[in-house]
Amino acid sequence: MTGRVLIVDDDANLTSTLELGLAQRGYRVVTAARAEEALTQLDAEDIDVVLTDLNMPGLGGLAFAERLANSHPDTPLIVLTGFGSYEAAVAAIKAGAYDFLSKPAKLEAIIIALERALQHRRLRREVARLRVEVTTGAGPRIEGMTVVSEAMKRALDVVARISSSQTSVLITGESGTGKEVLARAIHQRSGRSGPFVAVNCAAMPESLLESELFGHVRGAFTDAREARVGLFTEANGGTLLLDELGDMPMGLQPKLLRVLQERRVRPIGARSEHPVDVRIIAATHRDLESRIEKGEFREDLFFRINVVNVALPPLRERTADILPLAQRFLTDFAARAHKSVKGLSAPAAAKLLAYDWPGNVRELSNCIERAVALTRYDELGVDDLPEKVQQYTPTRVVVSAADESEFVTLEELEKRYTLRVLETLKGNKTATARTLGIERKTLYRKLESWGVKDET
Repeated sequence: MTGRVLIVDDDANLTSTLELGLAQRGYRVVTAARAEEALTQLDAEDIDVVLTDLNMPGLGGLAFAERLANSHPDTPLIVLTGFGSYEAAVAAIKAGAYDFLSKPAKLEAIIIALERALQHRRLRREVARLRVEVTTGAGPRIEGMTVVSEAMKRALDVVARISSSQTSVLITGESGTGKEVLARAIHQRSGRSGPFVAVNCAAMPESLLESELFGHVRGAFTDAREARVGLFTEANGGTLLLDELGDMPMGLQPKLLRVLQERRVRPIGARSEHPVDVRIIAATHRDLESRIEKGEFREDLFFRINVVNVALPPLRERTADILPLAQRFLTDFAARAHKSVKGLSAPAAAKLLAYDWPGNVRELSNCIERAVALTRYDELGVDDLPEKVQQYTPTRVVVSAADESEFVTLEELEKRYTLRVLETLKGNKTATARTLGIERKTLYRKLESWGVKDET
């Protein structure tokens, strides 16, 4: 990440040295010997970050920091001075500086500070842009979904093409990725006049689910004191979402298959069938093909449902959507709570981007709702976020980084890689040990030394 840097220092030799070193790293550099000259350049040019001395003739570094914070609040300032002390650092930060370095500072340290400042500026601008988009409704939003990432755009492109058809759709993805939201979007775009009805196939036992889906007549079983219309009939003319279809009991699957093939429903205890006009959308976080191999799901039902498959990627694989979603949630929850919360601070945005979001969009929504409820300011800060988000240490393995702080020791690298493999393999320690090429007891010993509890 490079940008346009303004160096403000009356030491011509130092300025020349820095200008040469930064230019070799791809930065575009402009210089000023005095703060007054720098303020004029800031008004005339688009500067990404300012690097300034603290002690200069005329307008001093602290006064310059205050002026810059007022006139160009989105331009981060890094103070570089030979009179470094804790007191000077505190004064500079209070005056509006983003970072503080003491002379003599190595070029690599300066570059790291510049990269962080540029990232901070980018996040601030992104948060501001998203705030405007959500407020004006100009952002990429479709029936409750906020989409920026290419992966989600591809998914919605499929939705746009099949919404008006009567084709059955299978939506797959981890819990919390927005499968029901997408199903509602398909229904709303379908033009069907009937209702959208949803049922969770994993939430009730087989006998109750059968009655829920198909209905029953009075006296069909002990507790059937009155007739009941099933969800297939209730959704007539509309759409029925079979959520968590992968958890449907095996005994009920052939009955569902028959309804899908014949488009007719026989309530429990009834002597006759009646036709239904229902579009079926199924959703699951399960790998249905794997369940077919294990004999836990019918292959013929899978082929009947899986006419069009829409796969929703997890949030960690579409990080471009994190901040737009967070801003949308923030705006919605602030309005409900009657709080004047406008947006995210750049450090809070950075924490959201770094977190892995195992609970996906649902977890992000809960996180922002909590933060809005707790905050005392008009921006969400890092302290408003859940502790696990604040203190999150990524398990991803960094082998190439611009920031030297991202590199870790070999021991930490081994730990992160091991935990990432264990997570990917759903906690299967035998498979993890085999993948890592170590004995299972060795894996147990390592996990114990890292304080990872054995929950098996």
